[in-house]
Amino acid sequence: MLDTSFLIRLLKEDEPLHAFAKEYFQYFLESEYVLYVSTIALAEYCVYGNLDELPFECIRITPFNLDHSEIAGGYARTLFHAKGNGLYAPDQRLIIPNDTKIFAQASSIGALYFVTSDTQSSKAMDILAKENGFSVTHVDIHNPLSSFTGTLF
Repeated sequence: MLDTSFLIRLLKEDEPLHAFAKEYFQYFLESEYVLYVSTIALAEYCVYGNLDELPFECIRITPFNLDHSEIAGGYARTLFHAKGNGLYAPDQRLIIPNDTKIFAQASSIGALYFVTSDTQSSKAMDILAKENGFSVTHVDIHNPLSSFTGTLF
């Protein structure tokens, strides 16, 4: 599942992480990964860009459906509870309901990875893994592709 922050870095050449995003994207395509993007991420992307910039020929669109809403509600409940108990304190931001919706979609479709430049989302995903059995792996493109592939170069 590709996050909004990944799409922005991939498609905006002036972004500092553009080269890493491009390298990850090329690797995923060459390795024949199925790439998903949420309609929620697309809406977020449209704040910064236009839909016609996106590589729709390479990605599958995942609409937010009724079954996702129940999962997302449970995820949000878990994170609000963790925040209230001092176990989760996202820097300078609220628990973003869109994140829990995209996590629910990723879980529902059986995505293996959540590809993002949002380092903060790993904290939420760790809590969801512990409390809700969330099993999607956080892939932070701040790290070079070799850290994902396990290769030296």
